[in-house]
Amino acid sequence: MQNPELTAKTLRAVLHPFKNGVPLSELQSEYKSLTGEWIPFRHLGYGTLEAYLASIPGVVRMEGNKMGEVICHAVACSETMHIAQLVARQRSSKRKMGRQVNCQMRLKNTSPVALAGKPKGTLRQPRPLSISEEGSRRPVPRQPRGRGLACGMGKPSVESARSALPPAAGSGSSKEIPMQRHVTVVNRSEKKLTVPSRFQKELQVHLSRSSSLDSNENLNTSPVKTQTAASGPSAARIEEVQSRITEILSKCSSGVWLSKIPQIYREMYWEELNTAVLHQLENWPHVCTVEKVHRGDQMDGLLYPPKKVPPVAKSDAEQAKASQNVTSSKADPLTTPASLSSDLKQKIVNILLRYSSGLWANALPKLYQDTYQAKFPEDILNNLELLSDVCVVDYVSEVPRKAILYAKPQRHTDENQNATEKVERHGSMKTAEQQHEEGKDHQYPENITVPPLIIPSEGSVSVIVSELKNTNEVLIRYVGKGYSSAQEQMEDDMKSYYSQNSTISRAHSLSVGQLVAVHAEEDAWLRARIISLEDNKIKVCYVDHGFSELVESNNVYKLRKQFTSLPFQAAKCKLAGLEAFCDDPVLVKTVESQTCSKIFAVEILEKGDIPLLVLYDTSGEDDININATCLQALYDKSLELHLKVDALYTNVRVTSVFSDGSLYCQVPSKGLSRLSEILQKLEDFFHYKQTSEFNVSLPFCGKICLFPSKGKLARVEIRIIHTRRALDVQFMDTGTVATVKVSELREIPPQFLREVIAIPPQAVKCCLADLPPNTGMWTPDAVLCLRDTVMNCPEFSMKVVKQDRPKGIAHIYLFTPGNSPDTDHSVNQQIKNADLWKHQKDVFLSVTPSGTSSTKRTSDTVSALQLASGKPEKSVSDPAREPSSMASTGDMPPPLPLSKTGELMDVYVSVACHPGHFVVQPWKELHNLEALMEEMILHYSRAEEKPVNIEKNKLYAAKIGNQWYRVIIKGILRNGFLSAYEVDYGKHEFVSIEKVQPLTDIFRKLPLQAITAQLAGVKNQQWSEEASIVFRNLVEKKPLVAQIVAINESSNSWDRKIVTFLVDTSLPETDIWIHDFVSQSLVEFSKDD
Repeated sequence: MQNPELTAKTLRAVLHPFKNGVPLSELQSEYKSLTGEWIPFRHLGYGTLEAYLASIPGVVRMEGNKMGEVICHAVACSETMHIAQLVARQRSSKRKMGRQVNCQMRLKNTSPVALAGKPKGTLRQPRPLSISEEGSRRPVPRQPRGRGLACGMGKPSVESARSALPPAAGSGSSKEIPMQRHVTVVNRSEKKLTVPSRFQKELQVHLSRSSSLDSNENLNTSPVKTQTAASGPSAARIEEVQSRITEILSKCSSGVWLSKIPQIYREMYWEELNTAVLHQLENWPHVCTVEKVHRGDQMDGLLYPPKKVPPVAKSDAEQAKASQNVTSSKADPLTTPASLSSDLKQKIVNILLRYSSGLWANALPKLYQDTYQAKFPEDILNNLELLSDVCVVDYVSEVPRKAILYAKPQRHTDENQNATEKVERHGSMKTAEQQHEEGKDHQYPENITVPPLIIPSEGSVSVIVSELKNTNEVLIRYVGKGYSSAQEQMEDDMKSYYSQNSTISRAHSLSVGQLVAVHAEEDAWLRARIISLEDNKIKVCYVDHGFSELVESNNVYKLRKQFTSLPFQAAKCKLAGLEAFCDDPVLVKTVESQTCSKIFAVEILEKGDIPLLVLYDTSGEDDININATCLQALYDKSLELHLKVDALYTNVRVTSVFSDGSLYCQVPSKGLSRLSEILQKLEDFFHYKQTSEFNVSLPFCGKICLFPSKGKLARVEIRIIHTRRALDVQFMDTGTVATVKVSELREIPPQFLREVIAIPPQAVKCCLADLPPNTGMWTPDAVLCLRDTVMNCPEFSMKVVKQDRPKGIAHIYLFTPGNSPDTDHSVNQQIKNADLWKHQKDVFLSVTPSGTSSTKRTSDTVSALQLASGKPEKSVSDPAREPSSMASTGDMPPPLPLSKTGELMDVYVSVACHPGHFVVQPWKELHNLEALMEEMILHYSRAEEKPVNIEKNKLYAAKIGNQWYRVIIKGILRNGFLSAYEVDYGKHEFVSIEKVQPLTDIFRKLPLQAITAQLAGVKNQQWSEEASIVFRNLVEKKPLVAQIVAINESSNSWDRKIVTFLVDTSLPETDIWIHDFVSQSLVEFSKDD
């Protein structure tokens, strides 16, 4: 490593975790333990390490300690300042912690299976906007802040309307934008001015406004204040609204969705219900019971009459349907939920728990059969009320089967906020006498209740690992806004307060279990719970950091009430895949050394009191699965194969050959023999057991499973999860990578688990020495020759000439049977001497040009296929019989039906460049598109590669990344690449011709899903970068409602274009018309310019 900038960057990464610095004498060893190399100060032109460090004061700060030793400290840069602050705040437990190597984290998408548009019902429709009305609007100046808020019908002020809006999930408190702007917001019979909080956040980030943002005080006030404000002119108005809510629930005794209350209220009483009332319902237990629940990707609630155990809530359509089917259900043998077996219900619940965003009812039979290898009772789909005691049924149409099933929600949980609402409300309902009784101890309550910590549910989640007892009790802290950031702010506030009030708030009478404030080392003030009392020493556990220590009694103070609103930040988790070995001392020690005091991206597999996580180190070029890496500590060292340089190995099997010339080999060994024995035991075990009992219900990357291959079981490790049904695995003992169905995998029976895990992978990754020659890379012909040689010879001899341990690759010479172990007679030399290393000119240039004969095209196509697949074609189809096009017009999918001009259509914006060009997909068809993508992955990963005749403007299947897409070829490039357009997502991509296959007929039935669009209501122009950013963040990756103004037809269905308004209806009863926001943004940008 001789790059000065890279060396300095790595050095800063090594030093950052050590808040007390690293002695100069230990710096080299710390650096080598991280990088595998010494600090190359001599190569950088310095005679000593100290001289080099002195030359980079912006990276390393050196100072002497009391012992005269030179200590090196990291100097934080702008990129690592936040991490440096976090490490500085990390409390040191009394045992040595590991190094934090990942001070620069990449965000990681830890939910690769999740569909962007989750299945759900129809989006709330906005009030249609007429053209004449749109043209008559004028900008309205911002009005002053108002605090009055009526509960019933009325005309609230601009600020009141804004304060009634809940913040978007994950966006924190709602804030205002101090700029004069008119935004069309339609609230049924009246218009309001508002800017949703998520838009404000995006504008703040992308436009970098210098003016300060005001907090939305109405959202941050306590429930007591909110109730007072909501009382308005008189308490009689509140009582009237409460009585009406009670009347509504009496007619919907089985419950009703919270989001439908305003509509029902308006229909019954011809009056608008202010949305602020919805936030007060939880404070009215005498009126109703509220149960929060996810519906698709939004938070909703179920409303029930007070003091009643809630059954499953049904929509109005469901209730009508239930009343109509009372008589018809008598003939059905399945009449009540109790008539279904508990085993069947439990199996259905297990399936639904894997789909937290909902599952279409008609998909349940297929999933049930794939999971349990048993037929699903189809009659249940005609009467989904039979499942009412185990799941929530959300009907989205009049068709009984057209419903979405959700696992029964847990009561009293709110996954969208790490909040203190319930605790505050509980306290706010005390009587005046009770509050007076508390008197002077009110600020220092003895019985302190702290709200529970809510697991983050959206976005990329990161944690810092504090310590662990075992892998089922790993102590972590969540990193980010509302978690570590809120903790830092609280500890700063504690320091400020107690520094000025230390004598007043000192604790005198202490008891075990009491929550206190402790003046800890380095002048830090921390929350702690008393564990034991020992003379003048008190043992405390720091509830936000997780470790315990003895402190002096004079350092313990009463905890002020204002510091009890934040949940305890120290939380426990379990590491997935390690549960069976959680107490193994070797494993625990390995996990501790790999994780403690480090930050990781996490994938949350299961939520609960102790969530199940997979940790990823994303600080390097590749993501490292920590769970899988630590599991290797359980390998039986005596079964590991240690290749020796210059040693000759016989009876070697080559199991896999890859396009880069690397290969996997199996060498006879004790481990291979042991593996054969244990796999035979497993086959005998499954012969007498029902294998469906061992289906994999929770796949995750790094999980080791069994897979039946060619009549025998094989060990596989999950590498990539494409969809809920398809994933990539690597065969641990052959190196082969394949795409398989989740239903084909089997769990390792518990009694065999340790034996199976203890055997190291028996496939050794190798490369042929001296190859490739000077060309720098393997040519397709050379790879093809190597594969042919391997396929025609069952066993080889192998000589190791070099070991590249950091990369885990052995450089070898390969010999066929009968040849002496002389390099001149090796397979390496044969391939090297063959005329295979001349990189041929592109054969793809003549594939499509007009005037080229069909024979020429077919010949070039075969050549392209051979280069792509590395497999020789045994026969070539007759050119005369080849169709002129692999995708003729008659083979194109049917056109996508669009709403008529002026009508509304639910859409999902997949790509947004600027208001003049974006791409939408039909919202209701997203689940069909997801199913198509799953089937394409499974089909093309197993199908034999076929000759492909590339032509422009024709439809093909192309592998882009790890997915297969339907694409139209827009152009053929000179370097063997194609310009492709994803017809279902609207993206333009470059793809190698090797990754293109003919699109089979079964994938031509679904209409092309991408619709090119232009925003109506704004003047078409050259859009600035700022305007494009604002628009992109308003609409991209979001479900919206489109009101189509015009449709521009084209001879090619993928070239159709619509001109449309876009409306965001995600907020209750509030419609945000995007074109007005964009228009006013342009005014602001012009003022700034």
